[in-house]
Amino acid sequence: MKTAIIHHPDCALHDTGGYHPERPERTKAVVDALRENFNDDQLNWVLADKAALSWVEQVHDGAYVRQIEEACLRGDDVLDRGDTQVCMESFDVARLSAGGAMLAVDQVMQGKAKNAFSVMRPPGHHAERAQAMGFCLFNNVAVAARYAQQQYDLKRVAIIDIDVHHGNGTQAAFYDDPSVYFVSFHQYPFYPGTGMAREKGAGEGLGYTLNIPLVAGAEYPEYLLAWETEVLPALTDFKPEMILISAGFDAHIDDPLANMKLNDRDFYELTELIKDFAMQSCGGRLVSVLEGGYNLEALARASVRHVQSLCDVK
Repeated sequence: MKTAIIHHPDCALHDTGGYHPERPERTKAVVDALRENFNDDQLNWVLADKAALSWVEQVHDGAYVRQIEEACLRGDDVLDRGDTQVCMESFDVARLSAGGAMLAVDQVMQGKAKNAFSVMRPPGHHAERAQAMGFCLFNNVAVAARYAQQQYDLKRVAIIDIDVHHGNGTQAAFYDDPSVYFVSFHQYPFYPGTGMAREKGAGEGLGYTLNIPLVAGAEYPEYLLAWETEVLPALTDFKPEMILISAGFDAHIDDPLANMKLNDRDFYELTELIKDFAMQSCGGRLVSVLEGGYNLEALARASVRHVQSLCDVK
């Protein structure tokens, strides 16, 4: 089977204004690089569809969803504290982005693809139940996790967030839920200020959140050590039935918004670790969802390496 790439040209309609780092060129850069570096025998290209609002509301308050829709219809250009820009089309594009993550789950669960990568924007892992932030409107990976559980009766889903920023919205969505194990590798202290090692979940979810806060300048050996000593033992005990990756590429050494030192090859190696565990734990059920990455050239190259791993290309 091939790797599915979920995409849609309407991602470009989410206009964040001039000079914003989360810009329409991001997904185009990734899609163009994948088309250039892979052939039709390796990738299956699938157009995303909008998520039904009932699925979005599994993660977000209905009132919040309506608030975003109304803000876009009014022509508002900014949400939250000022970094999450929107336009009139942004609500529909955000639904497409969430729907892309859900469709990636379908591709894997229905046996149409061996794994899948949703190359959509806006990203999602900072969006909380009733708060847009950090360029994010709807939490795509969280919606996908709930969809996988309810549509396919999965009992245990793991989310591994490799974005350089802590996935505060994803953590909050599942903080008291033992059915979703959330792991986050991130620079700390850094935006959004969450993700300390002592944040481990609450109530029945205590012990099902694992934060790996790394200092600025961290390199791949530090990721590998944390994987081998903390993440792999925890996930092995959890026995996930599907793994979702919040695939941010802004820990790249060339990214302008952070201070980590991963290179192109490191993203291949990191994906290999996750893919190999997915093969052992859940029959390779692996879905990747694009998050950050703001140097277009580095984003494109790292995404190619990510997909080379997914496709078993050395």
